[in-house]
Amino acid sequence: MSNTQDTGMTRPLWAPWRIDYIRAEKEGDCFLCRIFAATSDRENLLLFRGKTCAVLLNRFPYNSGHLMVAPFRHIAEPGDLTPEENLEMAVLTARAVAALREAMNPQGFNIGINLGESAGAGLKDHLHQHLVPRWNGDTNFMPVLGGPRVMPEALEASYDLLVHKF
Repeated sequence: MSNTQDTGMTRPLWAPWRIDYIRAEKEGDCFLCRIFAATSDRENLLLFRGKTCAVLLNRFPYNSGHLMVAPFRHIAEPGDLTPEENLEMAVLTARAVAALREAMNPQGFNIGINLGESAGAGLKDHLHQHLVPRWNGDTNFMPVLGGPRVMPEALEASYDLLVHKF
């Protein structure tokens, strides 16, 4: 008998929001362009619209408060950013860090761009930067044992917490 069976760790872990991602079409239109064209920012978890870029919650987050900053224009490479877009991405990243610090009190952040499919980009044709708040000890036992991550807060609750910080 394995340790997993001994400790009762075979019980299901429910993450019903993941089924939408699993079943969704992966080819076709760009989800960021679709979100930017939509009128319901809350429904699309879009926190802030700047002049050239926006800040939104990642619908399939690594951690609670996982944000993305992206230009409105559908471009794939950092070198394709205009100086204005490049500056606004940097400014919005700094604002997002400040908003997350105030609202969620993380001890650190992972900030970066997955450029290309081999680098882990799930959306490789629309440039976007990830901001993942981190807490001491947040890499809990779940990923070590079996891969799942436990999200302690619903996306809509994170949205409501952060939307007024911008």
